[in-house]
Amino acid sequence: MIRAQAALETRMLLRHGEQLLLTVVIPTLLLMLFSAVDIVDTGGGERVDFLAPGILALAVLSTAFTGQAISTGFERRYGVLKRLGVSPLPRWGLMAAKTCSVLVIELLQVLLLTAVALMLGWSPQGNPLAVALLLLLGTAAFSGLGLLLAGTVRAEATLAAANLIFILLLVGGGVIVPLEKFGALQDALQLLPIAALSDGLRDVLQHGAGVPWGGVAVLAAWAVAGLAAAARFFKWE
Repeated sequence: MIRAQAALETRMLLRHGEQLLLTVVIPTLLLMLFSAVDIVDTGGGERVDFLAPGILALAVLSTAFTGQAISTGFERRYGVLKRLGVSPLPRWGLMAAKTCSVLVIELLQVLLLTAVALMLGWSPQGNPLAVALLLLLGTAAFSGLGLLLAGTVRAEATLAAANLIFILLLVGGGVIVPLEKFGALQDALQLLPIAALSDGLRDVLQHGAGVPWGGVAVLAAWAVAGLAAAARFFKWE
């Protein structure tokens, strides 16, 4: 049942034009634009080496948080979740199916963005297992926050809030603009999950570091807090 629901969720996401714009088109265009044009000072070296890890983090944010929050919020509004909640598929199974769907979309995003970055001259380094750990923790953190938002406020408010948060984290989360540019706010911004994910990926893929345990700890804390809050406060109708 979970496999069938996950396949359905994945097909729905792939057929949704607005979701594809958010999860695929925007990250790809940002990677190509900021790699080709010297708009932001990335601190020397090849721009794509700095940008590619941040764009991978943005892809996780767009799918696990923004896209999932919006789709789940409107499913809740239209009574889809209520009907699924009384079906043979258990509620935890529905959440597992949604998580599997998010992971499938993210895998496609990573493959696409990696291919584009390599064509732009990207030279990734580091341990792929460390990258996988960061991506999984980032997915858990953003999924918990997305489900919390979708399950506690109205669909229209979820739509507005999810898009606003996406833009704010894109600008101030170390995705494109280095956190050092924010001066005194840098220490506070480093505690954001998007900053922990983008900087952690950058440490591994750009600088060849080992597991960035500081970023792992921040992401794990957000994942535990977000998923626990979503489980406690999520309303199915």
